[in-house]
Amino acid sequence: MAFAKRAFLIAGIYGLVVLLPQYLLEAKNGRDFPPAITHPEYYYGFIGIAVAWQIAFLVLAKNPIRYRPMMIPAIIEKATFAIAVGVLFAHHRVSLPMLGAGFVDLILGTFFVLAYIWTRRFRPIETAEVHKID
Repeated sequence: MAFAKRAFLIAGIYGLVVLLPQYLLEAKNGRDFPPAITHPEYYYGFIGIAVAWQIAFLVLAKNPIRYRPMMIPAIIEKATFAIAVGVLFAHHRVSLPMLGAGFVDLILGTFFVLAYIWTRRFRPIETAEVHKID
């Protein structure tokens, strides 16, 4: 269970460190990776959803057994970005640094899969059982 806690904690912190500055970098990203962003609602919407997932990872890190079912969408969240970036890179539509970001998500997604597998032997403590009066 310690592995699962660490995996989700690291993913959540890493994600917040990488994503939060993006709120201030719309213009710079447009200059560094032309063309300029023409639909800022997609840009900020993506960041907002991604930040929400980082918070979910931090919640998962607090109690991976209790929130184990949420590991499945967490795995999907990591896989969809890693796969999309891999395909886009193969079609010469994203740069090598973006492929690196996709690779990080691939690694974190693999950790999430391992956490899901390794936590299956643990059973969450049911509230009713804890407060059971005989």
